[in-house]
Amino acid sequence: MSETPAERPIKVMVVDDHPMWRDAVARDLAEADFDVAATAGDGEQAVRRALAVAPDVLVLDLNLPVKPGVQVCKELVGALPGLRVLVLSASGEHADVLEAVKSGATGYLLKSASTEELIDAVRRTAAGDPVFTPGLAGLVLGEYRRLAAEPAPAPGTAESDAPRLTERETEVLRLVAKGLSYKQIAERLVISHRTVQNHVQNTLGKLQLHNRVELVRYAIERGLDDA
Repeated sequence: MSETPAERPIKVMVVDDHPMWRDAVARDLAEADFDVAATAGDGEQAVRRALAVAPDVLVLDLNLPVKPGVQVCKELVGALPGLRVLVLSASGEHADVLEAVKSGATGYLLKSASTEELIDAVRRTAAGDPVFTPGLAGLVLGEYRRLAAEPAPAPGTAESDAPRLTERETEVLRLVAKGLSYKQIAERLVISHRTVQNHVQNTLGKLQLHNRVELVRYAIERGLDDA
């Protein structure tokens, strides 16, 4: 009997240029019942292997030889629509965190995190929740607000031509803009986690946006986070 998507193990790929660290993370995740489909030690290898195995979650170091982690993230998020990227880095520098998020990463965890924190972060990332080492989430939300305050890069269409969202889609978008996780939104609106994900995907499609970063910027530009 074939497995349903809910029963299928979360498929993970680990990218790090230090073999001992890479192997240790892969082993910890495999022991926690994740399907570690591949590992890679440099940026080019990471892109090639990720395209071949299409993981649910990419656990990615930023400091990679051949091709930097942010470029790997950007290329793969563009090529694999269902991919979630959790950066696992030794750097807590704000510039590194923001660059990773702008390239499409949905989470950022420091390597000082415990194995339990890593396992929890991978599970939450797979579910579509933003996961950040404590102290970094506020930084990222602040950056969303700063970006929203800047002039849009292109004139765009008139407000009257903007795609119409349903009342529920607008409600979900407002809570996303406030920084709530999908799980928190589901609890707040008394709907399932899957329904929240569906509303977000529908909204992304209608607005022709590519990821949560762009979605939050759109919402803040329209003042939905203050509503």
